[in-house]
Amino acid sequence: MKSLAVMQPYFFPYIGYFQLIGAVDLFIVYDNIKYTKKGWINRNRMLQNGKDVMFSLPLKSDSDALDICERELAADFKRDKLLNQFKEAYRRAPHFDRTFSLIEEIVRHADTNLFRFLHHSIVKTCQHLEIGTEIRISSEIAIDHSLKSQAKVLALCAAAGTDTYINAIGGLDLYDRDGFRAQGIQLKFISSKPFEYAQFGATFAPWLSIVDVMMFNAPEQIGVAIREGYELV
Repeated sequence: MKSLAVMQPYFFPYIGYFQLIGAVDLFIVYDNIKYTKKGWINRNRMLQNGKDVMFSLPLKSDSDALDICERELAADFKRDKLLNQFKEAYRRAPHFDRTFSLIEEIVRHADTNLFRFLHHSIVKTCQHLEIGTEIRISSEIAIDHSLKSQAKVLALCAAAGTDTYINAIGGLDLYDRDGFRAQGIQLKFISSKPFEYAQFGATFAPWLSIVDVMMFNAPEQIGVAIREGYELV
């Protein structure tokens, strides 16, 4: 049995993204898929002064029709400014030093291509969290890349030789179990269990970026949450 998940890349996504990576044998990151404006690809939420606020990667102005791999970071992206935003928000957090070193390595990555920047951040975060899942890039897999939605996922499953496809719970209405079953593939969805922890004594703000999780939780606690903090439905 070999399991597969396919997702867009995101910048420091929430813990559920990493639970999905950890739940499968092979994780494919889409690079040749349209960039979603106002989505979560280049932004997420952090805790600042007891409130959840947005942080983001600024992008070069370009056509909305471009794929993620064709987008670039803005020429005036101020890496120090973003790092200072994280530093000011979390400098008193119990696991600041260990986590900030990872953030700094990721934010200072020199590549200005959006996909390569995000791919690097995902790989480095998985290494930090000791997630050993194989990660591949969608365009490097030999399928008909003009396929869309479920047909493209099924083609990736066939090319990878998987018999189980796991998707985020948000895609419950996007895929047809019978269609997967007809191809000999079991379709499952991952549903994260609530994961609450202390955030400077403030009212808990759930599902923030993995940065927040790493700042407030020991590696052992995060490991348990990634391995056991979800259900497959």
